[in-house]
Amino acid sequence: MRHGGAPTDLRATPAAPPPSEPPAPSRRWLRWWPAGVALALVCAALVVLNQRVTSRPATSEADVNGIVDERVGAAIEALQAQPPASVTVYQAIVPPLVVIESQRPGGAGGRSGTGSGVIVNVEGDILTSLHVVEGAASITVSFSDGTRSPATIRSADPAHDIAVLAPARLPEVVVPAVLGGGARVGDEVFAVGHPLGLVGSLSAGVVSGLDRSFPLANGRSLGGMIQFDAAVNPGNSGGPLLNRNGQVIGIVTGLANPGGDDEFIGIGFAVPIATAGGAAGAPAR
Repeated sequence: MRHGGAPTDLRATPAAPPPSEPPAPSRRWLRWWPAGVALALVCAALVVLNQRVTSRPATSEADVNGIVDERVGAAIEALQAQPPASVTVYQAIVPPLVVIESQRPGGAGGRSGTGSGVIVNVEGDILTSLHVVEGAASITVSFSDGTRSPATIRSADPAHDIAVLAPARLPEVVVPAVLGGGARVGDEVFAVGHPLGLVGSLSAGVVSGLDRSFPLANGRSLGGMIQFDAAVNPGNSGGPLLNRNGQVIGIVTGLANPGGDDEFIGIGFAVPIATAGGAAGAPAR
């Protein structure tokens, strides 16, 4: 049956579309925002630092001069506080320095003599001048700690007036000298030995010449010698000639004596350590 009235449309009404969501933030912006924050912080820090620097008062010329004077004064005081080279050299050579006493036949009770020597290796070998011990019936060495011992000639180099002694007894602590290199004319040098029996004496001078010849009493002549003007006298023979670093650069052999006596007249001679050390097995320098 049909009722009157307007016809009714029974078709389904289409659903309304859901509301659109806001667009998601760009991933590129998310990656770079920490760098932007860091850059902003750095800029802020530079601004603050610039304000602090520009707020400091400018350094005047008087301030600069005062700083320079203070630093120079401190450097001069430090240099003045250091001991002279001669003090350092003497302290370095005393432990390896040796007194050599030789007894030779002849006359009533024989003839005795005193010379110098220096320990050159940990075995306790002593380097000295050959003429100090040549022909001796007995040799006695005394070390810086008071130890005394008989000694024998281990090896000799007559061409350079060098001998190496081997003591029968060593001190409790063996302190060898430090061997140095070559010498130059004008270099400061120090001779240490026992002149005229005055044990442990030091004298200072300079290298006066190189490659000199020195005549011996037996008619031979020694070549390649170091000439120096540090005072030496009988008893210095065999002792070390040192540079300002305390290194042995030669072995004192003799002094010029045109008058025939043994008094020092201002010229001494030493065998270079490069030559003398070879007798004790030291490497060439």
